[in-house]
Amino acid sequence: MRALCWVGDGELAVRQVPDPELRNGHDAIVRVRQSATCGGDLPLLAGRVPFLAVGDVLGHEFLGEVVEVGPEVRRHRVGDRVVVCSSVACGGCWYCRRDLPSCCDNGSADPAVAEAAWGHPTAGAFGRPRAAGGFAGSHAEYVRVPYADVGAFTVPEPVSDDRALFASDAAPAGWMGADLGEVRPGDVVAVWGAGAVGQLAARAAGLLGADRVIVIDAEADRLRMAERHAGAETIDYRLADVPAELRERTGGRGPDVCVEAVGNADAPRSLADRFAGGAERPAAVREAVHACRKGGSVFVLGEFTGFVDAFPLGAVTNKGLTVRGARQHGQRYIPMLLERMARDELRTEHLATHRLPLERGAEGYALFRDRADGCVRAVFSPDAPPAGG
Repeated sequence: MRALCWVGDGELAVRQVPDPELRNGHDAIVRVRQSATCGGDLPLLAGRVPFLAVGDVLGHEFLGEVVEVGPEVRRHRVGDRVVVCSSVACGGCWYCRRDLPSCCDNGSADPAVAEAAWGHPTAGAFGRPRAAGGFAGSHAEYVRVPYADVGAFTVPEPVSDDRALFASDAAPAGWMGADLGEVRPGDVVAVWGAGAVGQLAARAAGLLGADRVIVIDAEADRLRMAERHAGAETIDYRLADVPAELRERTGGRGPDVCVEAVGNADAPRSLADRFAGGAERPAAVREAVHACRKGGSVFVLGEFTGFVDAFPLGAVTNKGLTVRGARQHGQRYIPMLLERMARDELRTEHLATHRLPLERGAEGYALFRDRADGCVRAVFSPDAPPAGG
């Protein structure tokens, strides 16, 4: 089959790779219909995730059709249209039973690296190196889906592919930021980042009852999307002192909930930021901590892979903040999100700003990485003809 592979030195190319096969009774094979780029892929391309090998297939946000199931799969059959959670969880371990699937003990292909880096193994993910706990990705014609009854979800008939695609990763991530950030009716919520996750976090905050939602970014087209599709107010961080502006808009208190959604900030960089090229981009987290009202909540959704310095712990303790973070617990949220999509409460298709055939995957990633031509997400369709656009 064809797949978009890492070929070294930050480069991607479509190559022929072996077709996936069932490896245990809980597996399914899914023929990919759509697969999207995501900010979580950029650390791979930037070399911040070790163990990436030539031939590894990228991609983790996808939707497709079941073409084969293992004998122990009960929820799916051949022909089902499914959206697949980007992370892989078993559904039966201590963490999964407590609705924390991204903390799964058994979903990783190789848990040793996560345990060494973070103290415990975590769930696996599509489009990650096997040595980093991952599985072959979705920028391909077919994908093997482990624990298919747990991680694949049948798409309701009224929901289009274009909409359901984002239930795989961006929508559950954004919803989790608002939900675990404990947004309550009447709250003022600030979201750093107006990409797909940030826009969906803003929409989730509104649906959970927030009185006002303010999105911070520097891309005018993304900010316009946040205004139109999430009903948010916006701040261009290049043109404003963000903490001062947030205080002004909240009667001097600051937002009740601050969500860092793979955002950035025009803030001074720390010593480690400068030496590391700012790879971890913690400035938005620091700004969120300083901007949040006393007793408020900060939730971190960004793709951080290691250590950051100059974290304002004094502000956390002296202001009495709650700071949380997680990889998205998609298995917890996807059924509810699909229901909201079917009721037209949650629309996501506008996020697919660029649609390309799989053969143009490297071009799509360049557009996405550089935010060129207004790209929020590039979506690849293996069935599209190579000349498509």
